[in-house]
Amino acid sequence: MSDTKVFEASPEAKGKAKQLRLFAMLAWILAMAGQVFAILKLISDETLVWLIVAIVVILILAITGSTLWKKANRLDPASEKDSTRFFIQNQLGAIMGVLAFLPLVILILTNKNISGKTKGIAGSIAAIAMVAAGITGADFNPPSVEKYTQEINEQNEVAKSLSIDSDNVFWSASGNKYHAYDNCQHIRGKSLSNGSIKASWEEKGISELCKTCQKKAAKSAVPEEVIE
Repeated sequence: MSDTKVFEASPEAKGKAKQLRLFAMLAWILAMAGQVFAILKLISDETLVWLIVAIVVILILAITGSTLWKKANRLDPASEKDSTRFFIQNQLGAIMGVLAFLPLVILILTNKNISGKTKGIAGSIAAIAMVAAGITGADFNPPSVEKYTQEINEQNEVAKSLSIDSDNVFWSASGNKYHAYDNCQHIRGKSLSNGSIKASWEEKGISELCKTCQKKAAKSAVPEEVIE
């Protein structure tokens, strides 16, 4: 059995993370383009309804980008050793969420050519959308190389103590635990993935051994003379 040292994302995980980040950036670019269009064409009393529609579309794009970005970070996390990169990489969703609305909010509230009613309605909706995008984009429990290293090493130690092969565990597409036995009652009859504990973490974010498998492995690990 192999012990995991410092966590390093696999080439497959890095490739998928890169793809997700590209889609996230595309969503943010479209959100920014929507904001520019709203600023240039929709800030008026006559187009209030369309301005609200544009705000909703921008919010959807901003949240989509943030969601994809956070998924990418979980596949290929930053290291806490580089504090600047760690902060920017994990909180970029919040930053982009705010930037997707801040200029629009300012220009709505400072525009002298629209009525107070339009300012109140559009400004309030845009401000709420900005806060929603910022909160949704923020990562309050950001992943890191150090956290992953600790979690995976801890699980490898658990497996080692129970004589479980940490390179040969099982998990299902819908499960949230890895299993030492492919005939475990909780995954019997399901389509299974097989690999190392590290692989289960990368593919599904799984960081806990099935309790049933743990009990079975613990029982198997008891010496025969002790049982007798």
